[in-house]
Amino acid sequence: MASNVSGARGQTSPRRFATGWTFFAAVLMIFGGAMAIFQGIAAVAKDDLVVVTRNYAFQMNTTGWGWIHLILGILIVLAGIALFGGALWARIIGIALAGLGMLANFLWLPYYPFWAIVLIAIDIFVIWALCAGTTRTTEQD
Repeated sequence: MASNVSGARGQTSPRRFATGWTFFAAVLMIFGGAMAIFQGIAAVAKDDLVVVTRNYAFQMNTTGWGWIHLILGILIVLAGIALFGGALWARIIGIALAGLGMLANFLWLPYYPFWAIVLIAIDIFVIWALCAGTTRTTEQD
């Protein structure tokens, strides 16, 4: 028989706040989203600030990619804030946005390699924390 956090058997109650790995993922999403916002602002405001590597397979307009990073960063921050509620939909959206963030930063590697690698690592930790936080243990009588 399953038991919830309060110890009552047979009853399930929704959590009001995120705990454990979900809280960790929410904080990382807000931090990573803020970094993506700054990344987008830097690419949009100072297009010549971004150094473009020659002969790279993915050559894109840095201003356009700046807008993509800016919008994606805002969405990641909002999803991170929603994760504090502990809702399942916020976890699913968080995993999807972290995956999109990883893809966007992979394509951003020739422009800011260190920054892109740090954000990819943060997105990996976010996905891991959100997936690890979804498992629940049950007690057997």
